[in-house]
Amino acid sequence: MDRVAAPFGRLLRHWRTLRHCSQLALALQAQVSARHLSWLETGKAQPSRAMVLRLAERLDVPLRERNAMLTAAGYALLYGDRPLSDPTQKAPSSTPTRRKTLVCSGSIISGWRAQASR
Repeated sequence: MDRVAAPFGRLLRHWRTLRHCSQLALALQAQVSARHLSWLETGKAQPSRAMVLRLAERLDVPLRERNAMLTAAGYALLYGDRPLSDPTQKAPSSTPTRRKTLVCSGSIISGWRAQASR
């Protein structure tokens, strides 16, 4: 699926399904109604920029894909995209840091992110 050209609702449903999360569970996590979330997925409602970012964070969507979600919703990119060979890139440390835990459909999804060296 071409995530940049896909409508926002399709991307939202893709990530929600990938994370094994029901609409109700995600709605509770994002503090919105399940009906509004359903309308976002079907295209009956347009999300605000803050809503796109809130849902993407709750689903632990990678930054590059968050940019795709923002673009699909009609907003400008937020996160820079540089190649790994860029000399300004920082090398990650070997110590992982605990991220938020998302509980969906009775399963726990937790993410890990390597902390950037200082």
